[in-house]
Amino acid sequence: IPAVRAHTPARGPGWRPASGLRVVVNDAGLADEGRLLAGELGLTYAGQKDDVRAGDVRLTLNDDEGADPESYRMTVRGGRVAISAPDDAGVFYGTRTLKQEVHGGGTAPEGVVRDEPAKPVRGFMLDIARKPYTAGWIEDRVRELGDLKYNQLGLHFSDDQGFRIQSDSHPEVVSRTHLTKAQVKKILALAAQRHVTVVPEIDSPGHLGAVIAAHPELQLRSAAGSAPQGTVDISKPASAKIVDDLLNEYAGLFPGADWNLGGDEYRALMVSSPATTYPQLAAAARKAYGSSGTVADLTTGWLNDRARTVRAHGKTPRAWNDGFFRGTSVQPAKDIQVGYWTGKEIGARLPVEYLGAGRKVVNYNDEFLYYVLGQPNQFYYPTGQRIYEQWTPRVLRGTAAVPSTYDDQILGGSFAVWGDFPNAQTQAQVAAGVRMPLRATAQKLWDPRTPALTWTRFKALADRLD
Repeated sequence: IPAVRAHTPARGPGWRPASGLRVVVNDAGLADEGRLLAGELGLTYAGQKDDVRAGDVRLTLNDDEGADPESYRMTVRGGRVAISAPDDAGVFYGTRTLKQEVHGGGTAPEGVVRDEPAKPVRGFMLDIARKPYTAGWIEDRVRELGDLKYNQLGLHFSDDQGFRIQSDSHPEVVSRTHLTKAQVKKILALAAQRHVTVVPEIDSPGHLGAVIAAHPELQLRSAAGSAPQGTVDISKPASAKIVDDLLNEYAGLFPGADWNLGGDEYRALMVSSPATTYPQLAAAARKAYGSSGTVADLTTGWLNDRARTVRAHGKTPRAWNDGFFRGTSVQPAKDIQVGYWTGKEIGARLPVEYLGAGRKVVNYNDEFLYYVLGQPNQFYYPTGQRIYEQWTPRVLRGTAAVPSTYDDQILGGSFAVWGDFPNAQTQAQVAAGVRMPLRATAQKLWDPRTPALTWTRFKALADRLD
């Protein structure tokens, strides 16, 4: 799991692990993959070797120019296994296939596997802001994700309820229960070994309650004096400064190429007349964008400014779809990816509006991929069976797929765990609850075609492999 794309069988006994057999590599850069596989299967890691012995597992980087770096070929022949790929990620995925094939004393069948993912983004997002998780629990999920050929772990670590990673630039915003940077670096090292990129998220300009608790002067207030939860006043330069301070700090901690800026549910735009309700925002919009400038323009400008901050560190920005607004004179930067999760926002826009504008989209469809603790607001814990039988990466909103002409713009998808009611489940219950949805999502991101196995057989296979 996920099933391989193609296997050409051949006659022969196949390969089975045994004590004393070797894992050898043709490149020192495959040492991590070689040592991991050897440890998992009880083999001996022998490093770079040119000689050939019976029972060898050989890991090789090839020069298949232009091939998907996550693709691989695994050949089982003559009592030996050869896994080759254009990149170490592909070699790693080949070792995951071999590990599953011989699970529980099984035999890797004779023949050739040719395999590659359909989608380059295969993610799991975890809200650690509202429900803190231990470092050990997150590390266990990284191992699980790697074995299922996921390649992204999203960490939503700042929200109204908490700020969960140690900060040197603004220690005052950090919650009592948090991850230290040393713990995060350990998670990142494990993730790198398993070819999982960690995608951080500091959501803004909404969902900043933990920051506002330490800096109440940044709280947005209406003309009547009301203060919407978690919402900073984006007309104040100090609001941008503290968020940029944090973005710049954590850009040095997280080495991955992607960054989630959030941008969703800015409460200033969730009223009937933002300009009347928040005249300071309307004034700032006119000052920045002329007499026709709107609060939505100002909010879009905020998103672009934060994208500029992370882009300076070589990051590709991503934002939730309800952080993009129709009819604004200020347009979001073209390189900001859309994390499409809902069609319930005010002024909801269909997925094809984003796709038709040429945007790259990551699928977080809340109908299938949202595991919201406590099941509020008509959210229900998703099941693996429903994902397996009804969802594909093209099903971005509700249950209907967008036209196949947009397939290349849909980068992939991400299953998400949100902590709205953090005590609704324990860590162990969350792990158990997402187990089959993660496996079903992995299958559909690796190969969205109609599954060859029925759900009953797929689940039975998952149970056996676990």
